[in-house]
Amino acid sequence: MLAGKRILLIIGGGIAAYKALDLIRRLRERGASVSPVLTRAAEEFVTPLSIAALAGANVHRDLFDLTAEAEMGHIQLSRSADLVVVAPATADLMAKMAGGLANDLASTLLLATDTQVLIAPAMNVRMWQHAATARNRAVLAGDGVLSVGPNDGDMACGEYGPGRMAEPLEIVAAIEGILNRATGPLAGRHVLVTSGPTHEPIDPVRYIANRSSGAQGTALAAALRDLGARVTFVTGPATVPPPQGVTVARVETAAQMLAAVEAALPAEAAVFAAAVADWRVANAAERKMKKDGSGTPPALAFAENPDILATISQLATGRPRLVVGFAAETDDVIAHATAKRARKGCDWIVANDVSPATGIMGGSENAVTVLTEAGAETWPRMAKDAVARKLAARIAEALA
Repeated sequence: MLAGKRILLIIGGGIAAYKALDLIRRLRERGASVSPVLTRAAEEFVTPLSIAALAGANVHRDLFDLTAEAEMGHIQLSRSADLVVVAPATADLMAKMAGGLANDLASTLLLATDTQVLIAPAMNVRMWQHAATARNRAVLAGDGVLSVGPNDGDMACGEYGPGRMAEPLEIVAAIEGILNRATGPLAGRHVLVTSGPTHEPIDPVRYIANRSSGAQGTALAAALRDLGARVTFVTGPATVPPPQGVTVARVETAAQMLAAVEAALPAEAAVFAAAVADWRVANAAERKMKKDGSGTPPALAFAENPDILATISQLATGRPRLVVGFAAETDDVIAHATAKRARKGCDWIVANDVSPATGIMGGSENAVTVLTEAGAETWPRMAKDAVARKLAARIAEALA
């Protein structure tokens, strides 16, 4: 799938640099050529000789290479690739990218390029969760830099959590998706995706919500985009930013989400990954509710929210060819999801167990069962990005 594609691979200085060796091998066996760039720190973990041997190409290391710079080598190198990949993307490299620094070959290439950039972050969990890194991530996303990972897991430092670099095959899949958008199996097709929670107001400062981060819906929108789809992404107030390259409609409540979904139709497929509140407060106060000293809490009357999945699934005209719902359950997952599919009238249900012990709601991994007319198929637990790519591929097959 990558035959003839040119990848500029920048290898940052972290223990995850060893994965770059396998990444190069995987890219080359798919037909891509790889131009490797090593930072000085990366040379502490992998050798230029091993990188060059696997890439079958010279390793670029020095900004002030007289031969190369006589030909404006760093400019040419940064613009001749089909994709620039940074793996591992360390906290330092991400900070340089976000700040526009250019004090070595890697950062200069990243500043001089007009080619799409994909990063695979890798760092200690505390570094990943630090406010400075979060700011840099947001800046890079706003600049159009794409990312894959990081994953949760054990780290070389002995800690556990998010910060492990995505596995080489995950990075390859992301690269294939980015480079094959124009000719992908969903090219020219419109797909609608909902994501995140909804916030149902109690008064101007309080609301009813749930623990959804929006990570799975965001990953799915990105995966469908990478297969060439024109994606409309209707999102509640999620904690993860929406993906680049999609049309974003931001909403707060279930009623607003339904209106945005209806406005986005027609679509060939609709995937309802949002965790929509079933109920809203019918008598939401216009002013902040205050304690009156009686010790008696205010009486809240509830009303049922519109059922977005059922509404779209049961459209008489304009129904998408494929309607996919999600079922987040805490018990009897398959039984509840099977009943939901029949009751709502959708084509597929993606069911998962969101019991607190699973860590799935708000986490970086998911374990799903896909229920269709043909039966139930249970997938192993994997990163939400991987779930998204697998489900996007199935959607592409169904629409072919």
